[in-house]
Formats: sequence, C-alpha cells, structure tokens
Amino acid sequence: MLRLTLPRVLVALVAVLLLTYAFAVAPRTADRWGGGVGADVAATTRPSVSPPTPPREPELFPPAGKAFIGVMTHEGPYNFKAVDEFTKAAKRQPQVMLFSADWASGRFDRSLFDRISDRGMMPMLAWEPWDYRIDEKARKQGLRLREIDEIRSDQPTYRLARIASGDLDDYVLSWAEGIKSLGYPVALRFGHEMNGDWYPWSEATNGNRAGDYVKAWRHVHDLFRTAGATNVTWVWSPNVQWDESTPPLESLYPGDAYVDWLGLSGYYGTGYFSDYRNFDEIFGDTIEELRTFSERPLVITETAAADDNGRKVEWIKETFRLLPKHRDIIGVIWFEVDKELDWRIVSSRASATAFAQAVAAPRYDLRWSPEMVPRGEVDD
Repeated sequence: MLRLTLPRVLVALVAVLLLTYAFAVAPRTADRWGGGVGADVAATTRPSVSPPTPPREPELFPPAGKAFIGVMTHEGPYNFKAVDEFTKAAKRQPQVMLFSADWASGRFDRSLFDRISDRGMMPMLAWEPWDYRIDEKARKQGLRLREIDEIRSDQPTYRLARIASGDLDDYVLSWAEGIKSLGYPVALRFGHEMNGDWYPWSEATNGNRAGDYVKAWRHVHDLFRTAGATNVTWVWSPNVQWDESTPPLESLYPGDAYVDWLGLSGYYGTGYFSDYRNFDEIFGDTIEELRTFSERPLVITETAAADDNGRKVEWIKETFRLLPKHRDIIGVIWFEVDKELDWRIVSSRASATAFAQAVAAPRYDLRWSPEMVPRGEVDD
C-alpha cells in the first residue's frame, strides 16, 4: 500500500493544479487575448475580408489631348458603303457618325443608332423640325439655291412657337423615350445653322420671332430631361458668321445649362467662302464670338472643301496644321457628300492622301465605346 507522506501530497496537489490550468484556464485566456493554439486554428479558417474597391473613374470621350474624327454621308446608317470608302481612304476609323432625321417622316428607329454604335462610332443625330421632302421636290425642279431656300423655309407646321408651346410634344417625347432606351451616349444636334435663313427654324423665316429659338430649344431639352433621357449630349450648332447681317449668336444661345457641346458648320468653296480662305479665316471670328459667352467644348460639326479652284488638297493640309492650336476643338466631322459640289475626300487620290496623312497624327488616335462619357469641359 502506498503510504501518504507530506511530500507526496504536495506533489499530487501541484499536478492537479497544473492539469486544471491546462484544460480550463489557459483556453479561456487564449480566446480572450487572441493567442494560443485555438486562435491559430481560427486564424487559418476565418475568411479574409478585402477592402471595398473604389469605383473606377469613367473614361472621357475624347480623352484629354485628343480630338475625334467624324463623318457624315448621304445614305447615313441606311448604307455604310460611303463610310467604308471614307475609312479606307482616311486609313482611320471615324469615332462619330452624324446623320439626319426630319420631323415629318422620321420616326425613332433603334436599329439606326445600333448600326452606328456596333461599328465603334458614337451616333450624332441632326434632328430637323421640318419636312425635308419639300426641299427634295424643289431641288428636282432645278431651281436656284436661293429659290429653294425660300420654299423650304416656309413650313408653318414646324414654326418655333408651336414647338415651344407644346403642340408637337407627343412626337418629341416618342424620340426622348426611344433614345433613353438605347442606354448609351447619343449626341443630339437640334435645329442646326439657326443663324441662317434657309431653314424653317430660323428666326428670320417661317413667321418666327426673336427669342423663339431659345424657347423651342429649352422646351425640347426639358421634355427629354423629364423623360429621363440623360444619355443625350446636346449640340448647339450655328453656321460660321459670314457678314454683319447675321444675328449675334448669343441671342440664339439657350445657355450652358442646356448645351453640352458647341458646334460649327463651315466650308471652303461655296458662297462667301468661294475664294480661298484657310480654317482660321473661315472659323476664327465665330470661335472668338462663341467664347464671349460659353466655354463649352467645340466640335466642327460640318466641314469640307471643294476643288473648283484646285486648292482642296492645300486646304486639307493647312486645316490640320492649324487645328492643334485650338485646344477647345474636340472633334471634326467631315461632310463626305457629293451635293452641289463634291466635298468628299475620295473625290481624288490626292485629297484622300492629304487627309490620311493629316489624321494619322496621334491627336486623332482614339476609340469610342458605349461605356465612355462624353467630355463636358475643355482640357485644362
């Protein structure tokens, strides 16, 4: 029989205390302070939590320091043959395509926009409140240009006051809902060249009055905003000023709250600009006037050169030498149409070569995608 002695009793008590600590006290202490074997196991099995990824800044179109090349053809998105010929001649994929629709026969057709977008181009719609068939009929009669202007500009159905008062709201809203449904950016060039007298939306024609254009623009803009069509880039696009008879552009400007891009139409080889004038001589004074009341980015929404004086190639080369100094110009749209005069770059091999060499510059090397956000400010 084991005999109990004091030393043996003390050893037994110490052993009991050590076992109690190992199995009862130590695990709770480890859990409390995050140490020990239990904590190590938990650390290896507990899922890690990554910090939230900050949202990516949207890519601007065009990016800083870049300018897009655009094209407008006679057939528009109904037939891309002319676009393909332009692209081949320019050796540059255009990033914007301008096409037109009138209010008399034009109904929203998603496929037209999708055809452009699917080719990597941002659609820009020249939206024209008139019946263009009146213009076509007058042209077939072989009338002089000024006679055609007088006939086509007289269309009371599309008087500016009727637009502003809401008489055509159902039609406007049908397009607003349609464009909203696209889900990607679209540029809308409403009632362009309003400072001339050849369209029924000019204040100088069709029974319109001073101030009517701004009222009509703001009304159409507000209808789109009410419909939730926030994917629209609004392009206000007068013609370049040609003499002192044209109205001050500020009187026709709806305001920066209603406009995203400024646009300008200007050509070498017709009318007041039949004699040779370089880009700055055609556009310079009007750009200076625009900058007295708006700093919005500028797009040359229509331009081209004719070759009646044999200087088309020279004009193309000089234009693209001058453009880079205009940091506020974010895009140039070429009017690739043979109408009255042959404005196309494919009109001659020399013209195509000059254009291709010009747009080969890194300034025009960019892309458009539906995820991009149209630039709203001029580069710093």
